[in-house]
Amino acid sequence: MDQDKTQVIKPSGILDATTSQELRSQITECVDNGIKIILVDFADVTFMDSSGLGALVLAFKGLRAAENQLFICSVNEQIKILFELTGMDKVFTIFANQDQFYQSVLSRS
Repeated sequence: MDQDKTQVIKPSGILDATTSQELRSQITECVDNGIKIILVDFADVTFMDSSGLGALVLAFKGLRAAENQLFICSVNEQIKILFELTGMDKVFTIFANQDQFYQSVLSRS
């Protein structure tokens, strides 16, 4: 998989009903621009609620339908627990950081 078709999105602060729409817009824009692999880097996200998670799930479904991929990295403990409680840790591929993502995903090419 070439890096030209990969985009990193780095939301920051709180991912809730207000800010999750912006995240979905960014993901949609990536797809519209021909990006095939999207990495959402949560390093700067301090908190995510159910609406933030819902936005991610909707984006994931849309991407999968278009045969694109969505990955996640650098989640904090609160977000990790949210993923685990909702079973979303089984749906999303979550990497420790961007380096791990690039080694794993881009080495498959």
